[in-house]
Amino acid sequence: MYHQYVGAPLDLDTIQTLEKAIQESIRVQPYVESILVRIDKDSVASKINKFGYAELEGKMLDVELVVAYGTAKVLVKMQYDEDADYPLMFIER
Repeated sequence: MYHQYVGAPLDLDTIQTLEKAIQESIRVQPYVESILVRIDKDSVASKINKFGYAELEGKMLDVELVVAYGTAKVLVKMQYDEDADYPLMFIER
């Protein structure tokens, strides 16, 4: 998911559209039960270039998804880790 969307152009008016597009494309993949994608509006606003748009960065993404396989069900997240300076994916529970 990260590598599919980082670099996508967006502005403050298209954040919700991109959030939904990411959610819908990931939702159809095997074992994904649910997904919630949030893009940080303040981060986008701070990166708007002279042409009126920004490029999606990993640090702008906050993602939660539930994945189920067999009897296992996990809550997976991707959030920017300031200490690592990297958007990390991890199993929450």
